[in-house]
Amino acid sequence: MSFHSSKITLRQLRYFEALADQKHFGHAADLCAVSQPALSVQIKELEETLGLLLFERGARHVRLTNFGEEFQKRSKEILRAVDELGDLARAAGAGLSGRFRLGIIPTVAPYLLPQIVSGVSEAYPNIELRIRETLTQNLIAELRDGRLDCAIVALPLSESGFSEHVLFKEEFVLVRPQGQGDWPVPSRDRLREMQLLLLEEGHCFRDQALSFCDMRPAEPRELLDGSALSTLVQMVASGIGLTLIPEMAVEVETRSTPVAISRFPSDRPTRTLGMIWRKTTPLAPQLAEFSETIAGLVSPK
Repeated sequence: MSFHSSKITLRQLRYFEALADQKHFGHAADLCAVSQPALSVQIKELEETLGLLLFERGARHVRLTNFGEEFQKRSKEILRAVDELGDLARAAGAGLSGRFRLGIIPTVAPYLLPQIVSGVSEAYPNIELRIRETLTQNLIAELRDGRLDCAIVALPLSESGFSEHVLFKEEFVLVRPQGQGDWPVPSRDRLREMQLLLLEEGHCFRDQALSFCDMRPAEPRELLDGSALSTLVQMVASGIGLTLIPEMAVEVETRSTPVAISRFPSDRPTRTLGMIWRKTTPLAPQLAEFSETIAGLVSPK
């Protein structure tokens, strides 16, 4: 077996990363904005260069071979280093410019993106803003791999290697069926006994709601899960139960939905939102400035 490392290209490594992540040739090709045959040819040439298979091909999906898993570890390091070389050049310029990849969690994106997109376009006219909306754990992985420049998440994180900048804090409100608007606001102890609707597993807002109610994630209880805050509010309007949503979501989610909004009289549940980025990125000073700009755009007035 022999191979020539000089034949391995960055394009092949990026296609490899996409396929390893998507586990599907068509989806990986879409992610790379190329045709599926073009991506397949590059993956095949990479395997021929290495003299070993990187993927096991199935009828509907692919998976990494043992060698592919080891190769991916090195590939990620190489692509991260290349991306940081680009960041180094961007950091040496007058300010942020070019493609800028911002991640944001789903319980924030629908409510803050209009202000962020318009505000960033005005403050940073040379930025080509790319938005990635997904769960916190995915944002952390993509930040670590260099696929994102920064992300808006709930703080604090129990992750090392990231700088954190607080944007603002906000309260949670209680959403109940419309006829219950005049009822007393239940205590945390009482909420634990009620049919509390929460986001499905993986959402940090779910964990924050459980924490407020002093409930363990695996604790048996009467509930139905939803994939989005809008789903939860619609379920409440149908009389199924009650839920908590962040203050920023109230106007959008209750605009045309017959529900009652109540605020807790004391010991109010809150969350802290902030921006994170890799401590090692050469763009750290620019990102600190960028986060200040974002805070000015989205902080409650």
